[in-house]
Amino acid sequence: MLNLELSDGAAEAIVAAPEAGSGPGVLMFMDAFGLRPRIEELAQRVAGWGYVVLAPNVLHREGTVEELTPDGPPDWQAIAPRMQRLTTHRAEADIDSYVAALEGLPQVADGPIGVVGFCMGGRLAVRTANRHPDEVAACAALHTGGLVTADEDSPHLGLGAARAAFLFGHADNDGSMTPEQVETLGGVLDAAGLEATNVIVPGAAHGYTMSDTPAWNEEAFEWAFAELHELLDRTLR
Repeated sequence: MLNLELSDGAAEAIVAAPEAGSGPGVLMFMDAFGLRPRIEELAQRVAGWGYVVLAPNVLHREGTVEELTPDGPPDWQAIAPRMQRLTTHRAEADIDSYVAALEGLPQVADGPIGVVGFCMGGRLAVRTANRHPDEVAACAALHTGGLVTADEDSPHLGLGAARAAFLFGHADNDGSMTPEQVETLGGVLDAAGLEATNVIVPGAAHGYTMSDTPAWNEEAFEWAFAELHELLDRTLR
C-alpha cells in the first residue's frame, strides 16, 4: 500500500505492476464499498495485461482503508453520506493529485494513461478524462450512475473537452442511469466526436463487476474486462 500526499491530506493507494516491471499507467477508481481485496484483484488483473495500476482510496477524508472496509454487509446508510461529501470541487483537486502520482511512479512508461472506474468511481474516471485530455487516452466507466444529471457540473457536460476513447458498460434496470440518460450520454459523445462504446449490459445489475456483492455477474464482468483490455491495448500501446 502506497501513501499519496494530496493538497489537503493523504490517501492510501494500491499499486499493481506487471511482471515486466513497467508499462503504461492506469488509474483505477474504486466503488463506494472501499479499497478492499476485490479492488486489488481487479488492479492485479489489469496489471497482468502489462499495465501499472494505481487505485487510491478516494474516500480518504472519511477514514483509512481499514476504517472504511465493512466488516460484514456494507451499510448503505453510512456509505451514501460519504459519497455526497466527495463534492466535485474536492474530487477534481484529488484527481489532479492522482494523475500526478500515477505519472510519477517509476514503473510507469512515458505516454498516455488510462482511467477506469466502478459505480461512483466511473464518475471520477469521466471527470479525469474531461480534466486531463492531453494525458488520458482511454476511459472506462462500468455500472456507473449519475453520469447525466440536471446539475451544472454533471460529468457528461464536460465531455466536449475530452479526447479519450470511452467504454460505458451500464447496468440493466439501473435507476441511477436510465435508458433515457444513456441515450443522452450517447448524443453528447457523438456531438463531441468521441469514439465510444455506450451500451446497457442485459441482465447485469448495478455493481456487476464486484464478486463480493450480490450484484456479481460473471458473464457481464468478463465481457466488460475483455472490452477494457482491448481499449487499453488499442489506445495506450
